[in-house]
Amino acid sequence: MDTYKDNEVNEPKSPTLTGDSINGKRAELKRYFKATWQRYDSLFSLVNNDEAYYQRPEPLRHPLIFYFGHTACFYINKLILGKYIDERINPRIEAICAVGVDEMSWDDLNNEHYDWPAVDEVRVYRQQVFNVVDHIIDTMSLVLPIKQNSLAWIILMGCEHERIHIETSSVIMRMLPLASLTPNECWPTCLQTDSPPNNVLMPVKGSVIDFGKPTSDDSFGWDNEYGCATLALDDFHAAKYLVSNEEFLSFVESGGYQNNFLWTQEGQKWLAYSEATMPRFWLNKSGEYWQRNLLNEMPLPLDWPVEVNYLEAKAFCNWKNSLGDKVLTIEGKQGHYRLPSEAEWLSLREQVEGDLLSWHKAPGNINSEYFASSCPINLFSQGDFYDIVGNVWQWTESAIDGFSGFSVHPLYDDFSTPTFDGKHNLIKGGSWISTGNEAMQNSRYAFRRHFFQHAGFRYVVSKNENVPNLADNHYETDTKVCQQLHNHFEQLNSLSASLYNKEQQARKDLNLAINGPQLANNYLDKLANTIIRVVDKYNVQPMSKCLDLGCNVGGLSFILAKYYASIDAVDFSARYIQYGVKLQQGESIRYVMPREGELIDFHEFSLPTQLQEESKKIHFSQGDIGNLKNIFTGYDVIVAQNVLEKSYDPALFLAHVHQRLNAQGILVIISDYQFTEEVTDKTKWLGGQKINGENLTGFEALTALLSKKFTLVIEQEVTQIIKTNTRHFAVVQPQLTIWQLKEDNRY
Repeated sequence: MDTYKDNEVNEPKSPTLTGDSINGKRAELKRYFKATWQRYDSLFSLVNNDEAYYQRPEPLRHPLIFYFGHTACFYINKLILGKYIDERINPRIEAICAVGVDEMSWDDLNNEHYDWPAVDEVRVYRQQVFNVVDHIIDTMSLVLPIKQNSLAWIILMGCEHERIHIETSSVIMRMLPLASLTPNECWPTCLQTDSPPNNVLMPVKGSVIDFGKPTSDDSFGWDNEYGCATLALDDFHAAKYLVSNEEFLSFVESGGYQNNFLWTQEGQKWLAYSEATMPRFWLNKSGEYWQRNLLNEMPLPLDWPVEVNYLEAKAFCNWKNSLGDKVLTIEGKQGHYRLPSEAEWLSLREQVEGDLLSWHKAPGNINSEYFASSCPINLFSQGDFYDIVGNVWQWTESAIDGFSGFSVHPLYDDFSTPTFDGKHNLIKGGSWISTGNEAMQNSRYAFRRHFFQHAGFRYVVSKNENVPNLADNHYETDTKVCQQLHNHFEQLNSLSASLYNKEQQARKDLNLAINGPQLANNYLDKLANTIIRVVDKYNVQPMSKCLDLGCNVGGLSFILAKYYASIDAVDFSARYIQYGVKLQQGESIRYVMPREGELIDFHEFSLPTQLQEESKKIHFSQGDIGNLKNIFTGYDVIVAQNVLEKSYDPALFLAHVHQRLNAQGILVIISDYQFTEEVTDKTKWLGGQKINGENLTGFEALTALLSKKFTLVIEQEVTQIIKTNTRHFAVVQPQLTIWQLKEDNRY
């Protein structure tokens, strides 16, 4: 076999968080930022025509133009959220390319909803963002060690985020026609191939596995890496090599894709949808198998790792178990083939010396140090095994979840939590293109089981079918989220019947006040009925389309759905809207609430039958009220719930909201005007301070901004009671104002 040659591209290592020199650390950060940016540009330079940026070879992902702009938008959106800058560069691009990288139910993948920017426009935008970030690195205050609340951490976050999308974008490029890509020397494909080795099972001693990245670790980490957990592993056996194309070919040729018995229920649905008969990156040319790599096609390299999704890997393991006499016997019993758990991979990982920051040279096909493709499975030995790290990611039987002590980063609170749904399985070990945090031991990335990455698998054999995973924690435990779940869903449970059975009485009631003796249980219902009565009174017909901004977990939208043909429910954080989506899909929600002391109560909630059918009218989306996409327009009613005080620029939203309403449309605003400098720069507060020596209240500032185009029809105080534990309640008294758009004032 030919010896491999190192890739000429020299990837810098992730900066450490500590150091002896501020100037030295600043220079290190700048080198890493520039190298990351240049590598991203280098990848996209492979695309040789602008039309390819708008193709969607993977229908479950956006076209490449989204990703080309997305990583630059990330910097601006986080810097604005953290109040490190106060002006956007290109609001249109920063809205279109902000969210939608995973196939979440609230991600809008309908191309008709996007007026994608031109490629050259994004190139100009990227250069503008580069200049901004480069200047920030030069001038920002820097204190060592770098901590999570520092601006330097956000710069590192942006770098690592872009490195993630170097990899995910390369997967999409791999699906484009080869004619749309032009190879260059920075992205060398491996040309080595030979007969594959026979895969053998190696014994692995049981051990105690400690999970979690220590807070003392000297490198950047994502939120899901921190925390702690412990699990004891029994002895098991693991395949010496990753599953090769040749080994998987036996499954294909035995009719594995046609045998539903081998596939999980989810796998059978995917087969019916995809009509797959072989791995995604295999081709059948005149009866011969070929493989598509990033930049070339070649006769199927039998000694390279097969690249599949989790569902295919799982079916292969089931096929191995079906072979009967060929199954390994352990302690006199037939062993069970399956994918490894995260703990078992960590056990294997102990055979790899060091980590990215300590490697002089990567011990495997990782960190872009060797090839721009996978390579033979017997090229990089690591202890008793091969490719524990590198070559291709390895699917596991572990769904991602947070460890004990998990907490979100305030500027990226939905990096991980939307994936804690039991539907995203961890991939471990990194691939040939994995760099930075991706290439580190403690990294934890997870994808939906039908997604494709540069991912394959290694199988293990255990004494039984039990998978050594940490106990599932499908109860939401975040205090703020749980309070909102309880606040919304208790009301939905108790009031859904009254919403339907007492509708006529509610419409006859001319009193528009929300306050009442049962307030703790009926705030949302009263608010919904107030909105309906105002619409009736001011003759806004037909009641077709509503926008619920700051929808939180969706309580108000579920109630209003009876009255509207369509509701767009939008919240800044996917941490909240994910629960509205789950209820809409018929799932139940579990969460905990404090009782007293260390005691907690466990709650489970499903959407009442009366609301389930109507909920289909709701479309949940993630969005920033300060920079909403242009598709959010044409509404009869817009409700803005507690969003002004959570916005970095509330006046900007109010200045343009009339353009999103139909003629004589209704704007409902609920706000306590409690602006804080942590969220909103003081110069952008709506009231709550002295202006020219005189007190300016939130309502006065609101009126000044809206009165030119709106007529105030209701202004009153309302009371909202939020349960914090069995005996404690938080009482909030925001102001409700309802405004009607004046005639001829849409523009």
